[in-house]
Amino acid sequence: MSVSVSRVPTHSASKYLQQLAKHWSHKMEVTVSEEEGRIAFPNGTVLGMRADSETLDVALTVPDGEDVERMRGVVSSHLDRFAFREAPLTFDWVAV
Repeated sequence: MSVSVSRVPTHSASKYLQQLAKHWSHKMEVTVSEEEGRIAFPNGTVLGMRADSETLDVALTVPDGEDVERMRGVVSSHLDRFAFREAPLTFDWVAV
């Protein structure tokens, strides 16, 4: 498993978290509240999110054999769509 994290500066973190969760809820297993979200992809990848007043923290767990860079791109591009007024958001992905 590969784990990547990023702290994304935004004052609309809760809004974007909820929009992304709702967007993917018809295809994936999703749990969401105003402050936290978890999305399980069919390929075994799991996206965890936590929102506060200034940042959206994301943690992406990608199984061995899956393309980590592609999954990072999927997450960041989808969030940028919801954040069109302030996009592109800053994703400084770090492997942990």
